Amino acid sequence: MQIQKDGLSNVCESTNKMKKKKNAWRWWAKALGEKASKCDKESDRIAIIRSIIFATYLITNCFIVAGVIRHWNDETQILIQIEKPTYGTQVVR
Repeated sequence: MQIQKDGLSNVCESTNKMKKKKNAWRWWAKALGEKASKCDKESDRIAIIRSIIFATYLITNCFIVAGVIRHWNDETQILIQIEKPTYGTQVVR
């Protein structure tokens, strides 16, 4: 059991959580592409726009795949019947 002094332990835990979130965001932003600007705020905004574009691509792809899976083995039967009259006989309609 750890003894907390002046709430310092709680502050360190919350700081570590923030660092992990910030680190995860930096990894995601780098995965989207190179840094767009020297300014961090502008680069973060561009990374958000890139994330939105990625999300729309992902959602569109999911709908396409779902449609393909839904219609995978649809057996549509088209019957074509051709009547050919024989010569020398009359066709009565």
